[in-house]
Amino acid sequence: MRRKAVGAPDAGTVVAAPPAIQTAAGGAESPSQAPPAAQTDTAPRVLRTEFPFQLPRGYVDEAGTVHRDGVMRLSTARDELIPLRDVRVQENPAYLSVVLLGRVITRLGTLPSVHDGTVENLFASDLAFLQDFYRQINAEGHTRAAVECPHCSEPFEVELGGSRLGES
Repeated sequence: MRRKAVGAPDAGTVVAAPPAIQTAAGGAESPSQAPPAAQTDTAPRVLRTEFPFQLPRGYVDEAGTVHRDGVMRLSTARDELIPLRDVRVQENPAYLSVVLLGRVITRLGTLPSVHDGTVENLFASDLAFLQDFYRQINAEGHTRAAVECPHCSEPFEVELGGSRLGES
């Protein structure tokens, strides 16, 4: 089964394989001069770095506004290492996910910024949802898979994590 990312947003999308192939010297080769392995896959690859989500309950801010729609970006090694130096994490390792999520959630509703204080005030069900969502996009890489119907050969996509992200 071949997987592919779908619906990548414009922001945060990186094209990993341009039409011309870069050589070690920095010049470009034409595709006909490329090694045979590179010729077999001519479609440009798109790396999806940001993933939209919708919280099951939503974050309620000080004014009582509920924020449910958000965006989480892929985590970097730095995102996972910096929280380990945080005193709160050293005193209580369970706090690691709060600090980590505060770093990788780039948008939540109309909030001007998202940080670990925001994540601390989420409902437990929303925190569990975000922890699962984080694992799906960072460990597994994709949340959808392209498949083909065995009867009619029609291509379609399936959600790997259940009907909604966060559900199994």
